[in-house]
Amino acid sequence: MTISAIADDPLAPVEEIRARFPALHRTYNGRSVSYFDGPGGTQVPTDVVDAMTNYLFHHNANTHWLYPTSVETDVMLSAARAAAADFLNASSDEVSFGNNMTTIAFHVARALGRGWTADDEIIVTELDHHANVAPWREVARDRGLVVRTVRMHPDTGTLDWADLEAAFTPRTKLLAIGAASNALGTITDVAAATRLAHAAGALSFVDAVHYAAHGVMDVRAWDCDFLACSSYKFYGPHHGLLYGKRALLEALDVPKLAPAPNEAPERLETGTQNHEGIVGTGAAIDFLASLAPGGTRRQRLTNAMHALHARGDALVAQLWDGLRAIPGVTTYGPPPGSPRTPTVSFTVAGHDSDAVATALAARAVFASNGDFYATTILERIGHAHDGVVRAGCACYTTAGEVDRLLEAVDDIARG
Repeated sequence: MTISAIADDPLAPVEEIRARFPALHRTYNGRSVSYFDGPGGTQVPTDVVDAMTNYLFHHNANTHWLYPTSVETDVMLSAARAAAADFLNASSDEVSFGNNMTTIAFHVARALGRGWTADDEIIVTELDHHANVAPWREVARDRGLVVRTVRMHPDTGTLDWADLEAAFTPRTKLLAIGAASNALGTITDVAAATRLAHAAGALSFVDAVHYAAHGVMDVRAWDCDFLACSSYKFYGPHHGLLYGKRALLEALDVPKLAPAPNEAPERLETGTQNHEGIVGTGAAIDFLASLAPGGTRRQRLTNAMHALHARGDALVAQLWDGLRAIPGVTTYGPPPGSPRTPTVSFTVAGHDSDAVATALAARAVFASNGDFYATTILERIGHAHDGVVRAGCACYTTAGEVDRLLEAVDDIARG
């Protein structure tokens, strides 16, 4: 199915969306660049750059003082927090900002760990980016906790659900789980996983970094206790945001510099924040909302993300089927039609991932390779030593660009 064949697609045509991204004008080796590196960081629309430039040129100040630029900064940060709340389906006082998801996860893990005792347990999974594994292993080392690791199925790239169910014990304090795999594209049912955690009396911490650009974010429907993501994966700057249920945020024993604000949500924000990054994050969310019609910003975001997911399904089917038709190419993760994002990892027989990514770049097809900090996944699929190539489709990806990628991989496979 091509994008143009998707019924009831409310989004602007892909060429109109592409016109908002200056990076797409770049050429390399005499060819226009096709960006398939979105899973490692998407390109940025003019809307976001303009918002950040406007802040830095005309409103730059520190917060909570009485002169105009400080007051304006407070207003702009509040507006960005409200946008993030709409994006997540949360309340503004449940949203805080930080440098990135990894830093946020270490901060929350340290705070939660202060309330846990030796032999309490944390559950992590093999399917997760290590930003949702390492922070919990570190707090376990500091506090004498037990970490249980849930297996994945290497053949399908999905979580072993029976192993997840069996992992909970009366001592389980937290489940750390990803909404989608950044290496394989697998979407996991975090609502069902959170129900398991709550039934065991445990909390859930969701890594939604990879998922955020590809599906509707809804912390209310998922009932997760914490969720973190990074706006550079959904067309924004390099910045992170955290959702936490208000009662939990207020109860967290977070390290703070007195007399900094100690009420939710600012009590999770340590030191002076990256104000332009926060403003840019709000602008990225407004960009996504601008792609589809609707009433409220939340409604427009929901409509846009549903439609982007449908477009992604069409592109990933084209990409997956095309790659599998090339002799010597192996794809990893769930096939089209399964819950997944438009991200496909693959290998080419006789070529390590560095060689493939370099050859693609020479053809102005930019794709990332390696392990993407999902090192356990690479071990389980047998490519810890040489990595895989990862191609991800974004809101600006066209079917023609997918054909370019497939033609280039076919050339490489044929030597």
